[in-house]
Amino acid sequence: MTTDSNHQLPIAPNLLERDFTATATAPNQKWVTDITYLWTSEGWIYLAVIIDLFSRAVIGWSMSPHMKGDLVCDALKMAIFRRGRPQGVIVHSDRGSQYCSGDFRYLLKKHELQQSMSRKGNCWDNVCAESFFHSLKVEAIHGEPIMDRKTMRQAVFEYIEVDYNKTRRHSANGYVSPETFELKNIA
Repeated sequence: MTTDSNHQLPIAPNLLERDFTATATAPNQKWVTDITYLWTSEGWIYLAVIIDLFSRAVIGWSMSPHMKGDLVCDALKMAIFRRGRPQGVIVHSDRGSQYCSGDFRYLLKKHELQQSMSRKGNCWDNVCAESFFHSLKVEAIHGEPIMDRKTMRQAVFEYIEVDYNKTRRHSANGYVSPETFELKNIA
């Protein structure tokens, strides 16, 4: 478990309430974010992702050998930039100290995004991000030789940017890739 929710930082309400699809009728309405850890020959490396619930596309991500606040801030900055600086998006996470940090909350406020957090210790409140991490590990990492950090970064990049977003079929999208789903459903 990577979540450090034993802190006195501010907690946001759970705006998502496990509603992963019903009201995500277009991109940039609901994003989920989480962190996972990946073992390398040089120690752990951490991956933070931002996923748009409309298409399940990974729209922001960041990797670092530590789990400080800049890990999640960098992933959020990528998502904001890639999506054209949308406003009003619900950004849902767990209660980890990185997501409660002043820097992360500042970015949300600056870009007029709404913060939402899972209930304490409830992975089902962020199951879409957990599902992505499972797919990444099973399809791209497990069964491969242990990689150094540089090779792991490359493997994650290729999985997200080449395979997952562009070609991997997703059941929530009627078995088309996130990119194809968005192209078909945005006129």
